[in-house]
Amino acid sequence: MPYNVAAAPARSPAFARVLELADRAVAGTDPASMRWTWGQALLAWSLSELDAFLGEDRYLPFCSAYCAAWAARGPRVDQSDTCAPALAAWALYRRTGDPGCRRLAELGADYVRREPRLGCGLPNHLGHSLVGRLYPKSAWVDSLMMFGLLAARYGAEAGDAELLEYAASLPGRFASLMQDEGTGLFRHSYRDRPGSAYPRGPVFWARGNGWMAAALPAIRGFLPEGSPGRADAERSLSRLAEALLPLQRPDGWWDTLLGPGGGAYRESSATALVAAGWARSARDGLLDARCAAAARRAYASLVASLGPAGEEPSMREISAPTIPLPLLPRLGYALVPKASDLSYGLAALFLAAVEIERLGGAESAGGGT
Repeated sequence: MPYNVAAAPARSPAFARVLELADRAVAGTDPASMRWTWGQALLAWSLSELDAFLGEDRYLPFCSAYCAAWAARGPRVDQSDTCAPALAAWALYRRTGDPGCRRLAELGADYVRREPRLGCGLPNHLGHSLVGRLYPKSAWVDSLMMFGLLAARYGAEAGDAELLEYAASLPGRFASLMQDEGTGLFRHSYRDRPGSAYPRGPVFWARGNGWMAAALPAIRGFLPEGSPGRADAERSLSRLAEALLPLQRPDGWWDTLLGPGGGAYRESSATALVAAGWARSARDGLLDARCAAAARRAYASLVASLGPAGEEPSMREISAPTIPLPLLPRLGYALVPKASDLSYGLAALFLAAVEIERLGGAESAGGGT
């Protein structure tokens, strides 16, 4: 059943608007009907992050119902996208101690430990699923968020040294395989054969770069001091920031395609992910005031796009799920349709709201760009 939540004081007018959207999303969704896959999982995890920031159990019933439904069913974890929900389950276990949540989280941890790895040292993004048998064996940039953050957090908090060591290797692995040497932007995938990043040429997907901007500082935060993975994450973040800064649109957004050749259309989930990652990175001292200001500008524009005050908020211009197509990749990205209030887009905005508030709010001075 859908859940209603009580009103709570907000830290800023922008945050109040985002909370209004989160409340609307929760009230209109039956958590027991949500799929065990990446989009719905990241929505549940982002709601837990909102609760942690608020110091409340505002969305706890919703997240608990989602995990309880899947603990009863027993999900299949067979690819990166179905590993992602284990992050939401682990976050809930840390809050409640519920053994069903721990079992769900351990399914994801076991996947990271045991799934066969490609020659590049990463699992096939599509794993051993049916579609994974049909699509070329490849690692995707999305996977750093879908299984990498789980590996880092579970490894650190459960005392799993082997999993944490593997998580520490991931920033360097992803950068060496998919971060373009010339631009500093990330390509969508790495194909095990013939052993190269794909798509080739100046084709860079914005949400993929958003996943990296958000996941790298989050993973770094769970790695021990002195870990080479921390330095790898910092280097990669710095290169990515220098690449993305000049590509920010005057309205604060990023286009769905980055770099030369046109951006097709502006895209909200990528913009929110970059804002979230840069706000956290600036707070952690990893990126400078230019990135903090750019993150605030992106977030403020996103919140303004939710619609006028007094009307029900809606997050628009979220590109649909996207894959690196074997043929005509630029056209493939450009033709991906947009929709409103998709689960992973909402999750990206909720994460941005938390990180911007922790940075001091959208209204705080952030330095010049």
